[in-house]
Amino acid sequence: MTQQVQTQAVATSRGVERLVGGQFVMDGAGVKINRVLTQTLQRRLDPFLMLDAFGSDKAGDYIAGFPEHPHRGFETVTYMLTGNMRHRDSAGHEGAITNGGVQWMTAGRGVIHSEMPEQNEGLMEGFQLWLNLAAKDKMSAPWYRDIPAEAVPRFTLDSGATVQVIAGSSHGVAGAVQREVTEPLYLDIELPAGATFEQALPAGHNAFLYVFRGEVVVEGKAVPQARMAILDNAKAADGVRIKASQPSRLLLIAGRPLNEPIAQYGPFVMNTQAEVFQAVEDFRNGKFTDSTAASAA
Repeated sequence: MTQQVQTQAVATSRGVERLVGGQFVMDGAGVKINRVLTQTLQRRLDPFLMLDAFGSDKAGDYIAGFPEHPHRGFETVTYMLTGNMRHRDSAGHEGAITNGGVQWMTAGRGVIHSEMPEQNEGLMEGFQLWLNLAAKDKMSAPWYRDIPAEAVPRFTLDSGATVQVIAGSSHGVAGAVQREVTEPLYLDIELPAGATFEQALPAGHNAFLYVFRGEVVVEGKAVPQARMAILDNAKAADGVRIKASQPSRLLLIAGRPLNEPIAQYGPFVMNTQAEVFQAVEDFRNGKFTDSTAASAA
């Protein structure tokens, strides 16, 4: 159900620190993706570790999927705009992400999972975001939640903006997922040409937006399609003001930095190299296959 809410104004908007185009890579068993948030940006955009954008109507670009692979120490958020992907994990859980759906998974102390397409033709498009866990939570029990499109809260504004709130809160509408430590905000915003959207952002939270349709302007800086804009951390700013120069759609993502060391080796993200070595050893010794993970509908 879409709610109609009133616009909440921002007094001073953050600006654009820089634009990032990302890099095309092959991942999984040969899936073509645009890695927008790369490892070199992890410190600047703490607590976010990675953002992948995928989208193709050529089955050869996605059909191989992501066979079984391990994770430890962070959360993955998969948002499917269009398509059908099935998830299975080592704890015996299984679910499908379909048009507009989200899967939020906490890898915690370790899980092995697969993400495989359930289509062999047509468009598959979406995103996967990696969100770091605090040191105290890295060895927590694995957890996941499948969120169908109809369970993602959404609202509209008088400007014509339509917003889906995957995490955090916007204009008084609470998102599908909340996290106390990193306080992530994850919005999918659709704007008609000329419309403006304003979002409050806590001081000190790192924030960025990714435009996947059209073009928007933030404080006089144009952000074209397929570009990420890292927002500055100006102390005087209380949020961000985004104006669409044409019909546009974008992600706005922000979170509270952990300010902890980051040690990463592929799908393992810990605080020290010793912890990473232990993760590799635990995986090799079959310690990621217990059945203690929890799920929620």
